[in-house]
Amino acid sequence: MKIHVLTLFPEMITGVFTSSIIGRAAQKELISLNAVNIRDYTLDKHKKVDDYPYGGGAGMLMQAQPVFDAWKDVARGDNIRTIYVTPQGMPFNQSRAQELAGEDELIFLCGHYEGIDERVLEEIVTDRISLGDYILTGGELPAMVMIDAIARLIPGVLGNDNSAEEESFFNDLLEYPQYSRPEVWHNIKVPEVLLSGDHRKIAKWRLEQSLERTEKNRPDLYAKYERKQRLIQKLLKAKRDNIHMIESLSRGRAEILFWEGDEILLYDKKCGTCMVSASSEKSGKRLLALAPKEARSYVASQAFWKKLLCEDGEFAVRNECYQWVYTRRTPLSVRCKEIRKLTLEQLDYVVGHCDNDDAEYVEERIREGAMYGAFVGERQVGFIGTHIEGGLGLLYVEETYRRQGIASSLEAYVINRTLEKGWTPYGHVITGNDSSSALQEKLGLYRSGQAVWRIERNPDLAEGQGKQEKCNSPAARLNCCEKSGN
Repeated sequence: MKIHVLTLFPEMITGVFTSSIIGRAAQKELISLNAVNIRDYTLDKHKKVDDYPYGGGAGMLMQAQPVFDAWKDVARGDNIRTIYVTPQGMPFNQSRAQELAGEDELIFLCGHYEGIDERVLEEIVTDRISLGDYILTGGELPAMVMIDAIARLIPGVLGNDNSAEEESFFNDLLEYPQYSRPEVWHNIKVPEVLLSGDHRKIAKWRLEQSLERTEKNRPDLYAKYERKQRLIQKLLKAKRDNIHMIESLSRGRAEILFWEGDEILLYDKKCGTCMVSASSEKSGKRLLALAPKEARSYVASQAFWKKLLCEDGEFAVRNECYQWVYTRRTPLSVRCKEIRKLTLEQLDYVVGHCDNDDAEYVEERIREGAMYGAFVGERQVGFIGTHIEGGLGLLYVEETYRRQGIASSLEAYVINRTLEKGWTPYGHVITGNDSSSALQEKLGLYRSGQAVWRIERNPDLAEGQGKQEKCNSPAARLNCCEKSGN
């Protein structure tokens, strides 16, 4: 990720981010930080960038010209999200950090004095974000806090795939208490369960502690978590049919936009997907009116959604699928032992052997650590991955190496990795794909009773929907690599 900071004090930015975790991430080229001095762009010979505000009032105002020229030099005509750090903006939180972490490039604009000329803000700013309801002397400190929160969510920055999934605010819960050596300190002993080696008991204890802390310290978050759990319990009555919604909620991805009886509207902002369920076409229309206008795809299990979404041509049915779920908690046997996480060195191989021509999406999945390859010696012979929304997919094995258990091993390997995180493995198989269905049965997955439809925004009619937004739609990539064998 490239991060640009437009500021009057670039030394504040560079001084902080040259050390610690963010500094090491910059050395590894996982992120790049560019502090831009707005004074370098003023036309005033004395390097003045401020003037008195029209209409009078206390203080000075940053002028539009140097701010715009600094931004223009960085943006270079590209559509880069530009964040103005201001107490008048929307509150910054973990969800917003996760959203921004999905961008390739960001610009932060730091104000000073009484602010910045509104005309330039209206022209260049895409997001106004506040760190809190208080006033600071400038935008640099809140910008640095936001950058730190965003950067640590970029794959590889923390050095541990699970670090960002096991901390405060993940899935609306505060983090559990943690302990290190010595075992006894100030006559206080580490809880026995953490010394037991029983990972199931440890996970249960940690969840209990998180619940207790959240209920006590953040009742607002606890109420949100409780509502989500009630909906999950309702959906579990038809687990196979609802697994996409259950897992999206359980993994902290989807937000409940509406839930009343059988009417359900969930939204996964990261991939722009709505998951919907309704008892009738009339109630479906009610949900559509509440859905985000920027939604790029829908997953629905009632046939009337095809009519509701596609009748004006804005959306089109991408495919019809059945959901396959691994319901057991025991790991599967993996016969092929040479399976490892892919790096960008294998990007060309994956793109070259995948029916999906979306190289940007494949690269994103590799960077996320969500792609695995099967190797014979040093030769790669296949791969598998998890899609952005959480389902298994992207499975491929070279024809020469099929029917040797490699495809089964690849899927079993990812199923085991999913189980380790406490999640339920699932995937989608397009209706009529008998070979993929046979593989799921062989591995012990169970098929849903009803089909689901992937309905995607028509890119020809989606004004303002850029290539990257189109790529992020899971409907465009589902089961793109089916030449696997068993």
